[in-house]
Amino acid sequence: MSHPHHAGLPAQAAAGAESGRGAGGLLRILGYPLALDRQYQPDTHMWVLPAGPGLVRIGMDALGIETSGTLAQLSFRAAGTGLAAGRPFGELEAAKFVGPLVSPVTGTLVTVNEAVAADPGLAEQDPFGAGWLIEAAVAGAAHDLPGLLADPDEITAWFAGKVEEYRLSGVIAQ
Repeated sequence: MSHPHHAGLPAQAAAGAESGRGAGGLLRILGYPLALDRQYQPDTHMWVLPAGPGLVRIGMDALGIETSGTLAQLSFRAAGTGLAAGRPFGELEAAKFVGPLVSPVTGTLVTVNEAVAADPGLAEQDPFGAGWLIEAAVAGAAHDLPGLLADPDEITAWFAGKVEEYRLSGVIAQ
């Protein structure tokens, strides 16, 4: 039985996607969890989930985290700091990558997830749940933000393509 969101996927990717959803509504694509209830910024692997009127929760998907390597430290700008899409809201230090955490939205940083700042491993263990990074206030509708993938079919195809690309280039294991 195939999942309806696998339509349009390359046969290889569709075959690697497990049918049905696991705990928390997660779909597995080629061995990696993916949540289709949120929007994604493909270049940064950041996800955006509406968290209330004018409020979004932001995190990094499991593939983005794995390609960074084991997380050593996450640091964030202070609450009240302005955010601009494409600009840093914090820093990530990991085994394979040290650099900025880039905001997928424009708005104001409202809340930092202190639990993930204290224990970056939480982002690796539960990237779509307890491992979220920040919450931000945004202007306009939180479900219709510019520059983000929102269509489940587009998200699934992008994600499966990235897994294949990273495997072929040796960024992640086969």
